[in-house]
Order: sequence, then C-alpha cells, then structure tokens
Amino acid sequence: MSGAVLARPAAVDDPARWFRTWQPRPQARQRLICLAHAGGAASFYRSWGAALPPSVELVAVQYPGREERIAETPLGNLADLVERIAGGLERLPHLLDRPYILFGHSMGAAVAHELYLALRRRGRPLPAHLVVSACEGPARHRPGLLHAGPDEALKREMFKLGGTNAALAGMTELLDLVLPVMRGDYRAIETHVPAPDRAPIAAPITAFTGLADTELAPGDAQAWAGETSAAFEQQAFPGGHFYLIEQRDAVLAALLRRFGALDGHWPSLP
Repeated sequence: MSGAVLARPAAVDDPARWFRTWQPRPQARQRLICLAHAGGAASFYRSWGAALPPSVELVAVQYPGREERIAETPLGNLADLVERIAGGLERLPHLLDRPYILFGHSMGAAVAHELYLALRRRGRPLPAHLVVSACEGPARHRPGLLHAGPDEALKREMFKLGGTNAALAGMTELLDLVLPVMRGDYRAIETHVPAPDRAPIAAPITAFTGLADTELAPGDAQAWAGETSAAFEQQAFPGGHFYLIEQRDAVLAALLRRFGALDGHWPSLP
C-alpha cells in the first residue's frame, strides 16, 4: 500500500473508492469500464490496461469487501450494488466523458446491463457498446440457493468454475476472508429479479462465451439479443467459464474490434 493512501484514506462516501485506473491515459479517445465476477475484484482486469493501446483507458469497478475495501461489508443486493456504482459515476462525470464500452464477466455481466439501465434512468452518458461475458440473458436468469447453503458448497463452486487459484484451498484463514464476499455476491445474483418491463437498450450487445462453459445452457447467451434494439453478436472462445484468463489477448483483440467500429482510425488487427 502506498504512503499516499495511508496518509489520506478515502472517506466513507468517496465515490473514487469504486473505481481503479492503473494506467491513467488523459489523452485516450475511448474507455473500457470492467465489472468483475462473483468473488472477483478490480485487479482481475489489471493486466488488461497495460495490454491495451494508448487510445483506450481501462477503469475497473471495485466492489465492497475485497482488496483495499476488505473492511467494508459486501453488498448482497444487486440493485443496491448497481445504484451505488451509478451514483459514483454520476459524481465522477469525467469517467463518462468519452465513448466507452461496458464489459462484465459472469455476475459482472448482469451488473453491467443493470448499470446501463440505471444510467439511462439518471440521464447520464450511455455506453456505446455492452459486452457481456459468460452470462445468460436476463430473460433466462435462474435464481439459486448457493448463497444460503453451507460453506463447503460455496468452496466447491469457487474451485469448480476455475476462477480461483487452487492453492487457496489449503489457506484456511484466507478462505475465511473470501467466503463472506463470495456469499454476498451469490446472494446478490441469485436473488436478483430483472425488471419484466425493461425496455431494450439502444447500444449493440456482444455476448462472449467459453466453448466448454458448462454453466450456460443452449440459448442462454443468445437471449441477450432480445435486450437490445441495435445489433447483437455472439463470439465464442476456447475454454470454460473463465476462458478469458487463458484467452486474454484474443478477448482484448475482440474488444478492440468493437472499439474500431466506433473509431475508424484504429490500426488493423491480425
């Protein structure tokens, strides 16, 4: 932790605590705003920022209860989480001052979609594109009860999906810190009820999936097509639910192509 952070800790109501930008790029033409999966943290996307070209600035959302926000209680209600993020963006309008893409993985995809709706209600600048990863469309959302089950069931789920380092299994004290965060996130996504009267968004939607992702049923990703009045596209990558770890470069190349549709001056990609 840097001395600056120790000298001036964020106030409880400081909206800046919600957002991380490791490679600030004031001259960037566009921005990528990323939202993590259940149990995930902003740092999941840290390497992405360095791998993107100077024309794109990456901002990752930091949920309560993890990393430098470890002392905060995780939010177990997805609507509350979304409203808090939207409120932070409203108070930091410079984060929405240029064309941007919203990207969310797994639970983060549902948060990203709801965030678009919240920003639309608030009259804020809207994403030019929504990219949802490893998540079923809202019309196919299924409630669950893992959040109400025993710790062992949550642990099995964490390691089954492949997004958690296997070495963590033997670290009891660290697992004790992670489990409340995971339980809160699962409560948020498993109890979430998408509004039945939601209007389609005006931005294109792209659904990224892993070819071997057993968490999605046939048609789950395709269901996102009904959530937009613009274009829809689905793109699959080798791998399971956390395909984007091993396929990071391919995912970033795919995202850059979406940015390229907004800006004709991007260099050609292989």
